[in-house]
Amino acid sequence: MRIFLAIARAGSLGGAARALHLSHPTVGRRLRALEQAMGHVLFQRTADGLVPTEEGAAIVALAEQMEESALAMERRLAGQEQNYQGSLRISSADWFGAYVLPPIITDYVEAHPNVEIEVLTGTRLFSLAQREADIAFRIVPFETPDIVQRRLVGLAYGAYVAVDAPEPVFGDGSGFRLITHDTSTGHFPDIAWLTESFPNARPILRSNNRNVQARMCSQGVGIAVLPQVIGRQLPDLRLLDLPAQPPGRDIWMGYHRDLRHLSRLRAFIALVVEHVENARSRAGASRQAVPVNLDIRRKRPDPFGDGKPVRQGE
Repeated sequence: MRIFLAIARAGSLGGAARALHLSHPTVGRRLRALEQAMGHVLFQRTADGLVPTEEGAAIVALAEQMEESALAMERRLAGQEQNYQGSLRISSADWFGAYVLPPIITDYVEAHPNVEIEVLTGTRLFSLAQREADIAFRIVPFETPDIVQRRLVGLAYGAYVAVDAPEPVFGDGSGFRLITHDTSTGHFPDIAWLTESFPNARPILRSNNRNVQARMCSQGVGIAVLPQVIGRQLPDLRLLDLPAQPPGRDIWMGYHRDLRHLSRLRAFIALVVEHVENARSRAGASRQAVPVNLDIRRKRPDPFGDGKPVRQGE
């Protein structure tokens, strides 16, 4: 059924092969074996790719139910594991994986050397239900059911230029260029703030990768809005001292409720919370402005809560 659903979703053998990490011929052979076993042709080739036949379309929903049942069994069994071995898949944005996770993962692998860490970064939202990832960090709440989630921390953003660049005039920006974000994937309040704050600056470069934006900014390409956790780690960037700052973003942490008893996941979440609270304590001991707005909205003393999903906005 995995082969059948992958082809139905991708619309081609090649797309299914990439999704399943199999070779194109292997997917083709398994499809033919499935069709022979069922006695029906399940797909027909069209100009738009492979589409389910009438017989194939009739079993898509049943195949999805079988897939979900199998995944639920896998998650439930995995969630009962009490050892600190195996893999832990972490999904996050590229910049979060590069600038926020390293000290946390360093401490984790020292404490649990037999756990293999896999960090999945990018704009794709990996599925927690399908165990594409065990835990995810996002800038928006999770909307899928059965996800235990919490607002972890609020991150401050700032406007940056290259360290030797002149100072732009807030509310003007004449003579300067802007580095913006690809907004086709959603609304970014910080980018809207940037264009409104420097209306006479010329947008020159757009990227969906904050690391690219930061590197381009450090080379003097233009003004960029970045999470301050990035800016403070790159010596070639200078934070602009402006009368108003860009809006920050909340970081949401989530995992599937079936994995709430998984020891290696519980240990990682506890370490994440410990790092956040330590940073909060350091910020409280200092009167200086800190790049991370440690606004921890903890509803329960246990970072795992009561094992029930936290609904959006809670």
